[in-house]
Amino acid sequence: MAALLCALLPVAVLFALPAHAATAITYFVSPSGSDSNPGTSAAAPFRTLTKAQTAVRAIDKTTSGPVTVTLGGGVYRLANTLTFTAADSGGGTAGTVWWKAASGQTPVISGGVQISGWAKTGTGSEVWSAPAPSGLDTRQLYVGGVRAQRATGSLPVSLTQTATGYTTASGDPMAGWRNPSAIEFVYRGGLGLWTEPRCPVASVTSTAITMAQPCWNNSTQRVMRTDDSGRTYNLVGRKSITEKPTAVENAYELLDKPGEFYLDKSEHRFYYIPRSGEDLTTADVEAPSLDTLVASSGKASEEPSHVGFQGIQFSYANYTTSNTGTGFSEIQATYQVTGTTGYATQGLCDFVSGGTCPYGNWTKMPGAVRFTYDKSIHFDHDYFVHLGAAGLDLGDGSQNDTVTACVFTDISGNGLDLGGVDIPQPSSSAQHTSGITVKDSHFYDTATEYHGGVAIDAGYIETSTITHNQIDHVPYTAISIGWGGWPDKVSLPAQPNYSNNNTISYNLIYNHMSLLGDGGAVYTNGITGTSMASGEHVTGNVVHDQLNTSGGHVLYTDNGATYVSILGNAVWNINVSPWGSKHVNYTLGDGTYDPTDIEGNYWPNGPSDYDNKGVLIQKNHNITGADQVPSSITAAGGVEAQYQAILSWQPA
Repeated sequence: MAALLCALLPVAVLFALPAHAATAITYFVSPSGSDSNPGTSAAAPFRTLTKAQTAVRAIDKTTSGPVTVTLGGGVYRLANTLTFTAADSGGGTAGTVWWKAASGQTPVISGGVQISGWAKTGTGSEVWSAPAPSGLDTRQLYVGGVRAQRATGSLPVSLTQTATGYTTASGDPMAGWRNPSAIEFVYRGGLGLWTEPRCPVASVTSTAITMAQPCWNNSTQRVMRTDDSGRTYNLVGRKSITEKPTAVENAYELLDKPGEFYLDKSEHRFYYIPRSGEDLTTADVEAPSLDTLVASSGKASEEPSHVGFQGIQFSYANYTTSNTGTGFSEIQATYQVTGTTGYATQGLCDFVSGGTCPYGNWTKMPGAVRFTYDKSIHFDHDYFVHLGAAGLDLGDGSQNDTVTACVFTDISGNGLDLGGVDIPQPSSSAQHTSGITVKDSHFYDTATEYHGGVAIDAGYIETSTITHNQIDHVPYTAISIGWGGWPDKVSLPAQPNYSNNNTISYNLIYNHMSLLGDGGAVYTNGITGTSMASGEHVTGNVVHDQLNTSGGHVLYTDNGATYVSILGNAVWNINVSPWGSKHVNYTLGDGTYDPTDIEGNYWPNGPSDYDNKGVLIQKNHNITGADQVPSSITAAGGVEAQYQAILSWQPA
């Protein structure tokens, strides 16, 4: 009987029906929308990103279909950082949660405020002014999408350096200037050819200038150390600022050229001299106000994952630490010495009494967009422009992130930061920065204010790839990777670290090193792996027009650069050597050099064949011009064909 009943039951009872496909979910946002709208159609969008974020967080992404937030064109002004946590993550059937530009539109996520109400300061005056929001402090102003220059000029008086600043001839004109404590001194090359430190003035009298602290001590009293040969070195760069300032900035009295501005914080007012063709009664004038536009929480326990951004412009982020007594006491690549005892202790670990560890852990300039402790965060055809510090920072604990076909330009500091310098030997896998891919992106006119910045800066990272990017027209190094090699200056091993298996390949780099010295197209510092196989690979890059005359090399293996392979690159039209240089391997301490493999490169006046003590140089080709480089190498360098539209991109 039971068998008969089974035979009579509907088939659907006996066999489970296939599950329905999970439904895709899309929310829409527009600057002209309303947060009282449902946000589920382009006709009734949300107005704010935070409202869309709240809606996305309410979705069960383990069962939903793909989730997308579609951003209409226009400006999304942020009063607070848009922070991502685990609640924003994709995963499950949702996959990556994408925040995407609507088709054919460019949304701008902005930390800026518009400055209006411009008027001439007097009949016949070329200076215009406008009220600034109360309490606003900024170092940048953008008129019609073009960065203005803070009022700048040459030093108006002769100086004699003292322990606290300078003495001057009686009657220093700066004593009568408006807001003398807002003045900033700039020192191009002041802490090494690769640096451009800046220190604010604290006060001015008719015969003395007192400099702001701790910037002054951090830039003039750095700890020295002597090696066993009797040579004296400084572990954080040159001993001190000894030159006179190469420029003076941020004084109303220096406002004398079109395109210059001055912010008088005491009276909350901007002053600006328009460029030819600018009409301040109609121009969009933007001042940065918010430091960080988008970020993760920075807590490993709140790690966001599987989140993507596509077609979005990130603009008008602020950074004002340099305006304070901290100033900008640069080490390298915009890392700084900070704190009241920074010059004597910061990052010096056991090299000096009272040093803080780990070695080389100096202060990082922040990014306008920054993620730490995250997984699978993706940037695709995004644009980082008009920013006051670094652009994008994928820091400690960033894993399997991608940066594809993005543009980085008009950024005050570094374009893209990868990893950090504060965790050379992580205690857990979550602290590793690993599996990052940066590809087919365009970096140009970065480090527009802090000229020691680099287009792509990587600290301690592993299994990461920087490939097929174009980097051009930058004031210093194009790609800098590694950290902690400097102890070899005093015959000691480089800082141990976890970096390994990183590749820099098929990038096109030119017109770099335009202002500063002692850098290159690809600059490596410190240990890069544990063998030639697991070390750094610099392969197939195309570099030309490194025409600085103040030192450096094109492909530069500097202090402690260990297990670096430089293979099949092409270099031409340069004023420095194409490669340099070998260093004694104090890590092994066996009389060898840091292991380096240099083969199959095409370059002028390259090193001769050499196979000794860990350095192999062979099968390289000395050339006199680009026409002698195989077309297969030059064709492979730079942004790949399917992404080359980004090379003509213009900001919204």
